[in-house]
Amino acid sequence: MTTITDILPAGAWNDVPADSVTLDYDGRHRRRIVLTGASGAEYLLDLAQATHLKDGDGLVLPSGGIVRVTARLEPLLEVRAHSPADLLRLAWHIGNRHLAAQVFADRILIRRDHVIAHMLEHQGAHVSEVEAPFDPEGGAYQDHGAHDHAH
Repeated sequence: MTTITDILPAGAWNDVPADSVTLDYDGRHRRRIVLTGASGAEYLLDLAQATHLKDGDGLVLPSGGIVRVTARLEPLLEVRAHSPADLLRLAWHIGNRHLAAQVFADRILIRRDHVIAHMLEHQGAHVSEVEAPFDPEGGAYQDHGAHDHAH
């Protein structure tokens, strides 16, 4: 089993990947885990700290190759509104319930939940079920690696 300790962010590499791993959102937040590549090879991801892997990140093999991280399609709700102001109001309702959300200029993606879908529809949202990669906002207190709180 090959041990992987380094990650290249999506866009920082362009080699043809030696292999790939497909993971859902929860599976992409890891520090240490055994991953199975599309080739059937097993890799031990052994990072210094828990890290959120994004679609397109590269796991650096000791031999110099790259294992591409692919975000698995997940069952989600796509939330749309009549106007940007309405979408902003809907985002507040989603955030008020502390739901993980991926925010775009014209829509919001959240995990499927029929109770939340019903609530949003009663707030005027257009809600549809979709299958898509999910990469929600990290939150205000998530460690982004570049900000030191020692000030």
